[in-house]
Amino acid sequence: MARGVYRRLGIADGMQMYEVRCLVDHAGWQESVLESEFQMILSRSGAYLSRVNGRETFADATYALLIRPDDESSVAHPLGSGDVFTGLKVPAVVLAERADGQEWLTRRGWEGAIDDRLDLRHRTLVTACRRGIDDFETSERLHSLMSGVLALTGQGDDSAGTAHRRPATHAAHRRLAHRACEVLAGGGYHLGLNEVARAVNSSPHHLSRVFREVMGQTMTAYRNRLRVRAVLSDLQEGASNLRELTSEYGFADQAHLTRVVGRHLGQTPTAIRRTLSLVDGDLRS
Repeated sequence: MARGVYRRLGIADGMQMYEVRCLVDHAGWQESVLESEFQMILSRSGAYLSRVNGRETFADATYALLIRPDDESSVAHPLGSGDVFTGLKVPAVVLAERADGQEWLTRRGWEGAIDDRLDLRHRTLVTACRRGIDDFETSERLHSLMSGVLALTGQGDDSAGTAHRRPATHAAHRRLAHRACEVLAGGGYHLGLNEVARAVNSSPHHLSRVFREVMGQTMTAYRNRLRVRAVLSDLQEGASNLRELTSEYGFADQAHLTRVVGRHLGQTPTAIRRTLSLVDGDLRS
C-alpha cells in the first residue's frame, strides 16, 4: 500500500496548491485512478513512472504534467520512495476565465520538462507559501506559473508582444490597469485577485497580464507598495501594534508584514516607527 506525506501550501480563488513526499512499500504500479479535477504536477526531486491514459513516462525532477478530469492515471516507484512534487488543483471555472482557458480545457493533457527559470519560479513560490503570503499574491503567482507551463508548448499568450497593438487596444489596457489601481488604492487591501477582476469587469489572468504590461510591475508589487505606504502613515501617526496593522492592511500574518516592509524599505517596522513617530517606544506584537 502506498504512503505519502501531504502538506497544503495555499488556497486562493478556488485553486489549491500542495506538496507531497511519496513513501512507498512496493515498486509496482498502483491502482489506476479516474481523475476528477484539473491538476498541474511539478516534480521537485526523486523520480517515478507516470501512466496517463495508457501513456507511460519516466518523471524526474524536471518533469511537469497536466491532468484533466476523466484522465486515467497511475504511478509506480521503481527507484523506491522519497520523490517530492508540487501539485496545483484548478477548478474548471477558473480556467474558463483565463484568456488561454480553451487550451487548458480542451487539450488531452500535456507532459514534459520545464526549464530552469520556470522551475526556480515554482520553487520560490513554494518557499513563499511556506513562509506565509496572502491569498492575493498566491493567486497572481499561480496564474503566472500556469502561463509559464502552458507557454512551453507554444500555446500560451505570454509571448504575445505589445508593439503592434492598435492605439485603441493600448488605451483600453491603460484604462483597465488604472481602474485596477483605483480599486486597490481605494482600500481594497482585503480583496482577492478575482474580486478585483470582477470589480473592473475582467478575468484575473487578463487583468494581471495587462496590468504588468501597462504599469511595469505586478499587481502584487503595486498592492504591496500601497500597503507599505499606509503602514508608514500609521506609524508616523503613532500606531504601536503590529497585529492591528497586519489585520488592517490584509497581510497574511505579522511576520509577512515585517518581511514586506523590510524588503521595500530595508528596515523593520520598529526601526521605522522610531524614525517617524513622535512617540518613543517599541511596537507591540
